[in-house]
Amino acid sequence: MDLSIVDLSPVPEDGTAADAYANTVETARQAERLGYERVWTAEHHGMADRLAGTTPEVLLGRLAGATDEIRLGTGAMLLNHYSPLKAAETFGALDALAPGRIDAGLGRASNSPAVDRALGTERRVPNPDEDHREKIEAVVSHLHDAYPEGHPYADIEIPRADAAPPVPWVLGSDPSSAAIAGELGLRYCFAAFIRPERATASFETYREHFDPGTLPGGPDDPEGMVAVNAVAAETDEKAARRRAVAEASFQRLARGEAGTTPDIEAAIDELGGVPDPTPATLDADEWPRAISGSPDTLAGLLDQLAARAGVDEVMIQHVVPDHETALDSHARIAAGVGLDERA
Repeated sequence: MDLSIVDLSPVPEDGTAADAYANTVETARQAERLGYERVWTAEHHGMADRLAGTTPEVLLGRLAGATDEIRLGTGAMLLNHYSPLKAAETFGALDALAPGRIDAGLGRASNSPAVDRALGTERRVPNPDEDHREKIEAVVSHLHDAYPEGHPYADIEIPRADAAPPVPWVLGSDPSSAAIAGELGLRYCFAAFIRPERATASFETYREHFDPGTLPGGPDDPEGMVAVNAVAAETDEKAARRRAVAEASFQRLARGEAGTTPDIEAAIDELGGVPDPTPATLDADEWPRAISGSPDTLAGLLDQLAARAGVDEVMIQHVVPDHETALDSHARIAAGVGLDERA
C-alpha cells in the first residue's frame, strides 16, 4: 500500500501563519524521508486564524524547494473560485519548480456567504456538475496543450518543464464528483473524513462511469485514492486519546465552529470520556469518520478500508493538538505499513 498526506497548515496555539507554514515544510520533509508517496496542501478560506492553508499553490512553491523526490499537489484547488486558465498556469509554474512531481488536485467547495462574496464566487449556478466538469476539462486541456487547431484557446501557452505534465486528480466526497472523474477518465480521490458513508458507493460510481482516454493525463484503468482521518500512538488506548481531538472537533463543526482544535484533555472533557479504541476489525458496513490505533492496528485498518474502496493508496488526514503529535503519528503509521525510507 502507498501512503500520502494532506496537510491543512493548522495555526499552532499562540502561533502565526509563519509557524503553520514552517510546520508544513517540516511535515513534507519528514514524509519524503519516511517514504510517503505525496503531500498535498489544502485550500480553506475565512478561518486563517485557525487554518493558514488558504493558497496551496503558494505553499507548494516553498515545498518544491524544500524536497527532492516526493510528489506535491493541491488537496484541492477549488475551481469554483478560479478560471481554468489561471489554474492551469499555476500548475504549470509549479511543474517548472518541481518537474515531474506535481499533482493537479481539482475540487469545489462553498464557503460562508461573506467569503464567497469576497472571492467573487457565485454560490449557485444553473448546472453545478456540468460547470465543474467543464472547468476540469478546460484545466486539463490547457495543461496538455490539447485544444484542437482553430479553437480560440489553441495558441495559449502555459509555463511548463520538459518532464511529464502535472497529473490531474478529481477530488470529492460524493458520487457526483466520482461520476465526473470517471466520465473524464481521470484519477479520483475520495474524502472519507468528510462523508465516509458514501465512500463505497462513490468508488462504484467512479468505476461504472470510467471512460479511458477521454482526456490526456488520465490512467488506462480506474485509479483511486481514499483520504482517511487516522492517528497513531504507541498503543490502541493512547491512540484513542489522541483521536479524542478529532471527535471533539467534529462535534464543534456540527455546532458551526469550523477549524477549532481543543487539546487532548479538553477534548476528552467535551466528549465525556476517552473514546473507545477503534476495533482492529471493522464491521462490513462500518466506516468511521476517524480511526486510531497502534502502528500494527492502523496498518490493518487502512488495509481494510483500502480494500473496500478498491484502491492501493491511502491519504492520511488528521486533527491533532500539536505539530509534534502530527509528526509522531505520521512516523508510526509509516512504520506500521512498512514504507521504505529514502536515504
